[in-house]
Amino acid sequence: MSENFGSSGQIQPLSVGNVVSAAVRLYRSHLKTYLKLAAIAHLWVIVPVYGWAKYAAISGLISRLAFGELIYQPESVQAASNHVNPRLWSFLRVGFQVGVSLLVVYLGLAIAGGILSAALVALLGGILGTAGVIVTTTLTIILMVIILLLGLTWFYSRWIVAEVPLAVEENINGGESVARSWELTKASVLRIQGVVLVAFFVTLPLVFVLNYIPSLFLIKLEPGTVIYGIVYFISVIGSLVGGVLIMPFWQALKAVLYLDLRTRREGLGLQLRQPPTQDFR
Repeated sequence: MSENFGSSGQIQPLSVGNVVSAAVRLYRSHLKTYLKLAAIAHLWVIVPVYGWAKYAAISGLISRLAFGELIYQPESVQAASNHVNPRLWSFLRVGFQVGVSLLVVYLGLAIAGGILSAALVALLGGILGTAGVIVTTTLTIILMVIILLLGLTWFYSRWIVAEVPLAVEENINGGESVARSWELTKASVLRIQGVVLVAFFVTLPLVFVLNYIPSLFLIKLEPGTVIYGIVYFISVIGSLVGGVLIMPFWQALKAVLYLDLRTRREGLGLQLRQPPTQDFR
């Protein structure tokens, strides 16, 4: 099957690599617009509640703009905002619901993993002795990390496009948007996990430079000193810049993924208004 969005006016399913590639192309071709919106969103974060709702809504706005480009029905920022802004609190509800759900999943997996690890250590430690306890403890820690990562990414994959239906579709609320994400991703979890993994590695160098390196310096410095304050300030600025740079990429990725999921599950065949001028492969 062709993996060109515009083949014969029909939008076709994409591979893992093409989903990420399409997101990168969208990000690069609309960099100025997306970065401006991302910067505004991150500034809103400092305002409790209302600012968080604005952040969530602007995130959805970027996805809506990206979706419009993908189906060759682009909108202006103002036109897209007219659809998104009335749903401000619904976007906050989506973010809160997904965040709390992932926290509950994490706690559940951590408790289950802890119980399993303790049982294995007690069982094998009694059989193998002291040396066995050390080996078993190491293996169970590795096992627990794997369980947490796989479990969290599985559930995250089910909710990855939770805000996109709210940003794109008509007559839908926050709860329905989350449920829509769960339904669309039902048969594609492993593929979505692959997309998330590839996207993570694409953004990793930026995250490492702007977030991890300053944090590593902070570990070696004494809190309360002048140099600690300077490095901490640099770390905060770096995290902010990193967030502004990375957020639009992930929102574009979600738009591509949402379109691809609808194509696969619903046979979405949106007719293009004009012949495509760009192949997103």
